[in-house]
Amino acid sequence: MTGRNVAGGRVLFDSVFAARLAIAGALLLLFLTAVAPAARASAEDADAEAPLIAYNALLVGDDARARLVVDFDRSPEFSYHYLKDPARLVITLPSTAFGFAADAVEPRGLVSDVRYGATGPGQSRIVLSAREPIQMTLGEVRQEEGGSARLVIDLAIADAARFAALVERRQSEAGDAFTDSLATPVDDDTYVVAVDAGHGGVDTGAIGEDTKTLEKTITLDFARAFARRLAQEPGYEPFLTRDSDVYLSLSRRVELARQHGADLFISFHADSLDQPDISGATVYTLSDRASDRLAAALARRENLSNEIMGIEADSEPEEVTDILLDLTRRETQSFSISLADRVVASFSGQIGLINNPHRFAGFMVLRAPDIPSILLEIGFLSNAEDERRMLDPEWRDRLVDRLVEAVKRYRHPLVSGGG
Repeated sequence: MTGRNVAGGRVLFDSVFAARLAIAGALLLLFLTAVAPAARASAEDADAEAPLIAYNALLVGDDARARLVVDFDRSPEFSYHYLKDPARLVITLPSTAFGFAADAVEPRGLVSDVRYGATGPGQSRIVLSAREPIQMTLGEVRQEEGGSARLVIDLAIADAARFAALVERRQSEAGDAFTDSLATPVDDDTYVVAVDAGHGGVDTGAIGEDTKTLEKTITLDFARAFARRLAQEPGYEPFLTRDSDVYLSLSRRVELARQHGADLFISFHADSLDQPDISGATVYTLSDRASDRLAAALARRENLSNEIMGIEADSEPEEVTDILLDLTRRETQSFSISLADRVVASFSGQIGLINNPHRFAGFMVLRAPDIPSILLEIGFLSNAEDERRMLDPEWRDRLVDRLVEAVKRYRHPLVSGGG
């Protein structure tokens, strides 16, 4: 009996203890359910009040464009507006601790000054000053692994009227991802062709062996003639990157084409070689690897144009390039090759061509990522026959006619009968 009483007492004690434990657990769960969200919200508020940390930055570019990249510990909201005298883009951020090295954003090319810091309670700014009118062509925040984020800002040259309109525009909505094009609106049916006369101003280019004619003069003459002839075709709108004897950097030529919404870019040249027996027209497209030593030498010579005015040739580091941009470049390159093939076919039997007339090399002026582009060597000023032909208006007009036909066949291969 005693054993049974003891056993029965133990059962009663265990039952009471279990009941009390269950009640305590329920009360704890109720407490956590009520308090945890508040604690979580409090932690989030504290995190939100903590300054952003900008731990890395990079500024790249040349005299026509610039890209600023800033890495943050978490995603920043931002807004922007423009100021004048001098032209400035002001990027407004929440309170930010700037922890990157000052030399990471040293002014270069288009950007003449970079300033950043706190401007008031809970607010910081980055101010990019420019040497001439500008427009932001890209402004976005890209999420990175681990919760960090990258702010990417692209700037490009703009005309004075466009910049004045931007200064008057109200500040953007905070946090908006922004992308824009400098392209001048045109009708969908209008085909815009950028016609680029190589060299110009202090950059004279090659000099004729017999007549001492300057390459910059010949290229402008051919560019004007081609633009006039193409404008006679319905649905085509050519424009000249330069229509006078002025210097343009290679990147500026590309940016002007993009601002005009160009569908094609054609650059005219008439170089000189060490081998005076080489003659005939050549069509070049862009490639990281040159097709031959002649193409490589010509690309090196043409790319020196920037150095005449002390402009650095700058390429974007790997960390600021975009996979989608690389894919766009590849697609554009295939279109450029198609255009070059049309030009060679149109010239064949009508205009003298060099051996292997379609060649390729790393010409900087062909680097528009989204515009099919070719460089046309009309002939060589180092060859007496080529020089004579290039100064003959009738021969010039014949070449221009064949080039117009090539552009039409490229645009409408079936309608024009091209293959």
